[in-house]
This record gives sequence, C-alpha cells and structure tokens, in this order.
Amino acid sequence: MRFMRTATEHSPGLEATAHELLLIERAQAGDRQAFEDLIFKYDSDILRLTVRLLGDPDEARDAYQETFLKVFRFIRQFRQQSSFYTWIFRIAANVCFDRLKRRKKPWQQVSLDSESPDAFKQTIRATSCYHNPEQLFWATQLRERINRALNALSQKERLVFELKHYQGLRVRQIGEMIGSTENTTKNCLYRATRKLRALLMA
Repeated sequence: MRFMRTATEHSPGLEATAHELLLIERAQAGDRQAFEDLIFKYDSDILRLTVRLLGDPDEARDAYQETFLKVFRFIRQFRQQSSFYTWIFRIAANVCFDRLKRRKKPWQQVSLDSESPDAFKQTIRATSCYHNPEQLFWATQLRERINRALNALSQKERLVFELKHYQGLRVRQIGEMIGSTENTTKNCLYRATRKLRALLMA
C-alpha cells in the first residue's frame, strides 16, 4: 500500500463534510480507493507531525507508513466519537511515542529552518544575515537553544506544544487526542510554555 503523495494543505479542526463521512463509510466497507482518497487529505499533516516528534527523516517516514497501516487495519473500529482528523493524529502520536521509548535518547534535534511554523521561520530569518558572520552566529545559537529547550520538555508537554504551535490544533482537539480534559491540556500547554520561556531566557 502506498501513501507518500503530496497533499494540499489541510486546515485542522474543520468539521467532517458529507463527502468525508461517505468516504469513511466506504473505506470501512473495504473500498481501497475510498481509503486512499480519505487519508490523502491528511497525509502531509501526519508526516509533518512524525518529523517534528522523531527528528530523523527516515524514521519519520517509517512512522508515517506505520500510522496509515494501523489506520487501514483499525478503520472499522472508528465510531466518530471524535473527528477522523483527531483519531488519526492520536494513532500517529502513539506510533511516535512507541518509537521514542525504544531510544536511549528519546528526542532528537529538528531543524527549525525546515520544520518550524512560518512565524518562527520569519523570526529566525529576521535575525539572520548570511553576509554578516556575527548575525549568522547568533541566529545559529538561537536555533540551537530552541532545540535544546524543546528537548527538555516531557513527552506530554512537547506533544501538546507541538500540536498547538506547529500543527495549529485547538486545545480541545489536543485534549481529545491525548485523553485529557480541555483544562488539563491548557495547564500542560501553560507549563510547557513557561519552561520554554525560562530555558530560552536563562
């Protein structure tokens, strides 16, 4: 089964359309093409998440493939108690965490230039001048400090932070995904943000 395609950007949090619900029903009935069309809407978001959480591009692609194999295997168990988007994100996060648990060093650094949100990219670029060695040095230092700060978070804190600020999900969606209440998720996000701020200002 092949999943690696280039999808158009999906806006997280949108309610399922009648067309998506039909695709889900057909995929649950064993329609392979319906399944391919369904996951095509989300594959770029899932790949971005696996890269963010795992750091290593090759392992991220393996986790991406594993995610959609599990979605294919368990799609008949999806009962629409959450959005399909939230459901597959939960599977992807669990796949990544299983892989992280098997590592001696769970988190690997991720290049902010290639994986950070636009606002982060613009901030980095604004402080960078590749014709100015001094500014280039400080921009590199900033990227390294941000990476170290992210690596210092707990798994749950980092996941919540990644899903909120890198994937653009709402706190309620993130709570559904990790099995927490909205208030608990807000508190986790608050702790993660405070830790990052303290580490970056140290």
